[in-house]
Amino acid sequence: MHIVEYRTLIVVWLVLVGLTAVLVAASFVSPALAVLAMLFITPTKAGLVLYIFMHLKYEAPLFKIMVLVALATLVIFIGMTFLDVAFR
Repeated sequence: MHIVEYRTLIVVWLVLVGLTAVLVAASFVSPALAVLAMLFITPTKAGLVLYIFMHLKYEAPLFKIMVLVALATLVIFIGMTFLDVAFR
């Protein structure tokens, strides 16, 4: 069992709240900017949650590679869906 310091958890939480505030601010500026911000900021937030809160930081390198391959496959499938819709 790995014990994460409270300071680390609080810093990551503040970063997540800050990124959420950026997304909300972007939605007030422009819908196109909001979509672009969501496409880049949301995976960053998910990565932080996976790495810190789900303790991926402490896992073996092989497990980290397996998670990255699964996420890359998901991104490819979603990208293929976007391409299918775009070229109809």
